[in-house]
Amino acid sequence: MKNSIAIQGILGSYHHEATELYFGKDNFKLLECNTFKELTSAVKLGKAHFGIIAIENSIAGTILPNYTFITNDKLSIIGEVYMPIHHHLIALKDTDLNNLTEVQSHPMALLQCMNFLEALKGVKVVESVDTALSAKIIANNKLLNVATIASKKAAEVYGLQILNNEIQTNKENFTRFFVVSKNEVKINNFNKASLKFSLGDKKGNLAKVLTTISKLNVNLTKIQSIPIIEKPWEYSFYIDVVFDELNKYLEMKEVIHKMVQDLQILGEYIKGKE
Repeated sequence: MKNSIAIQGILGSYHHEATELYFGKDNFKLLECNTFKELTSAVKLGKAHFGIIAIENSIAGTILPNYTFITNDKLSIIGEVYMPIHHHLIALKDTDLNNLTEVQSHPMALLQCMNFLEALKGVKVVESVDTALSAKIIANNKLLNVATIASKKAAEVYGLQILNNEIQTNKENFTRFFVVSKNEVKINNFNKASLKFSLGDKKGNLAKVLTTISKLNVNLTKIQSIPIIEKPWEYSFYIDVVFDELNKYLEMKEVIHKMVQDLQILGEYIKGKE
């Protein structure tokens, strides 16, 4: 029986591509979700075995609400995927680039291809909810002279042609995805972990925590602060750490547990290939 994987978007989306990278092609069935909240809820309610959810982009930064969705739905991070994002201009077959009247896509894709779009004189740029959905709409409605910015996978799925390859402004464009599960999954030989904690009004404690992590030869690869809604001017801190020696990580957990409040281990997993 194939695992059901919840993604934000539809067949041909970048989440679909990330799912193939992690689980392999044809080793799963997709549960398409309109929003990130719908995705995490589906995993929480057991509608999907796992979820693939974008957490940060090398250009646009962290998708802050997704940390909240993961923690509020009490999901466990069991893996990660780093995926290069390749944006292509795609349209109906036999479309002439010179005859384009409109380009539609997700706002993030449009933003990441702004230099290319600015060079298209007289072409209307329209925001849509999803890159692959735009491709599907163009194909199903046979929208002539309308293109979208999407993946090569979307072009293949919906039978569209690529008018222009690699149109993103910054070619070093990567998105990191978390693989999430309703239940904890024991990962052998894990070398990375995501944790959450708060500090209350303990001034200077963040510096002490970070110093402790460094002294134990545990590498802090990310730190993200998010306001605690019910406590004005207080923050939760999300951190990722990578380590070569498991005992150093275990010691770090024990030490910082005494220094912080509400320490949560969001996941212990194998570091993804960048």
